[in-house]
Amino acid sequence: MASEVSAVSSSVIVSTNPATGEVLGELGSATPAEVHDAVARAKAVQPQWQATPVRDRIAVLRKFQQLLNQRRDEVAALICREAGKPAAEALATEVLVVLDAGEFCIRNAHRFLREQPLPHGNLAMKTKRGKLLRDPYGVIGIIAPWNYPFSIPAVETLGALVTGNAVVLKPSEFTPLIALELRRLLLKAELPPDLMQVVIGEGPVGGALTESAIDKLIFTGSLATGKRVAESAARRLLPVVLELGGKDPMIVLDDADLEVTSSGAMWGAFMNAGQTCLSTERCYVHRTLYEPFLQKCREKIAKLRVGNGLESEIEIGPMIHERQLRIVDEQVREAVECGARLLAGGTRLRELGPNFYAPTLLADVTNDMRIMQEETFGPVLPVAPFDTDDEAVRLANDSNFGLAASVWTGSRRRGEAVAARVKAGTVMLNDMISCFGIAEAPHGGFKRSGIGRTHGELGLQEMVQVKYVDVDLMPRMAKLWWFGYGKEYYRQMGGFADWLFARNWATKLKGGLISIGLLRRSNRL
Repeated sequence: MASEVSAVSSSVIVSTNPATGEVLGELGSATPAEVHDAVARAKAVQPQWQATPVRDRIAVLRKFQQLLNQRRDEVAALICREAGKPAAEALATEVLVVLDAGEFCIRNAHRFLREQPLPHGNLAMKTKRGKLLRDPYGVIGIIAPWNYPFSIPAVETLGALVTGNAVVLKPSEFTPLIALELRRLLLKAELPPDLMQVVIGEGPVGGALTESAIDKLIFTGSLATGKRVAESAARRLLPVVLELGGKDPMIVLDDADLEVTSSGAMWGAFMNAGQTCLSTERCYVHRTLYEPFLQKCREKIAKLRVGNGLESEIEIGPMIHERQLRIVDEQVREAVECGARLLAGGTRLRELGPNFYAPTLLADVTNDMRIMQEETFGPVLPVAPFDTDDEAVRLANDSNFGLAASVWTGSRRRGEAVAARVKAGTVMLNDMISCFGIAEAPHGGFKRSGIGRTHGELGLQEMVQVKYVDVDLMPRMAKLWWFGYGKEYYRQMGGFADWLFARNWATKLKGGLISIGLLRRSNRL
């Protein structure tokens, strides 16, 4: 990314409504110097914030939560205008998620940050007392995506702030206004201004942030960009959390409820126009349900309402931009050329606007097709049959990604058995995606889906460095393991090892007698 940093200029970032093309705002792109200055200012105020009592940090979050709830309709409308998603989704999957994440931090910060006693099992260490402390990293850099432009950076920001960090956020160039609204709400909640800053721009601004003096980076985005971020961070051993997308499978077993499961497939594949890391991108259906399932999906797709998300009845909005739409269209066309059946959609809806794509249903796909291996990130449901649970698990695991998955069945025991074999960071039974809205549940994946976790206690763990503090209760006594080595010392330590760990009682007792000599030895230095 170093070569990209020098390419940053004072260009203008234009925010537009993807449904209408309306210009919502024009903002100057940050230069490398401005990015580094923002980090320096955050670093300067962070120690004082770290020294602020946890109850006072929580008070800021509580005030932010109240302000967000009061302004939820305005925030949801802004998300709808800038990201294109239906207003109902903006409220349910963005605003409510942040409100709940704030509540999690408010309820759990004291317990999480409290000193944790660490008992010692080794008898030789019983004269010591240990404890774990959790220190903030300092300045957390966040590079956030456009598909969840409020909930993703807000959840990460709240976790960073309540644990004593400062934050510098680089939002997607497609959704900068939402990030600025997040900062405005935090400032109204009386957060000191330099503790949370927003730097706006395209990829090179993210490169400048990665190479700045931040202490940790949380990145959500594509696999290709995530690799470049990881390479840049590795050069200076910058700790990172990387969420790099998924190719989430949906497994429909032969005892699943067909009506419920087909409705779940509609929402899992098409909510936010399929532009969700946790969306259903592959669907495997037991052969006995395969054709009935496809028929149900065809009937339900015909009822979906596509259009401008600001209209209250709309269920599927536009895609974010032309480039992403082309990727989806190419994958669908290639799948059909390779033998997949196109049962619904597969076309652009130009009459609605430049970025609309019809909800698409593909049957008879195979795992060697591009649409089953690369992240599609669009309103497409590709479906394939299977015959046994073993085959379903094999197909689900045949991917470089492992973010999430879902299993659909009438048997909890069977579903949990299948879920245990699926290689993914989250597996849901008879639902999908909503795990992102469970504040306690960690979010992150296996394989190329990334490194680390956000959300919940594991997400808070990513915001702190664990420090072990050990106190010796006999400070005037020289320790048995200090200098004064020799053959007798070696024999006594061997006896001590037998006393502690030998399984034969005679050996254990003999070792204990030999090790008593350790108490009589004198320190040579």
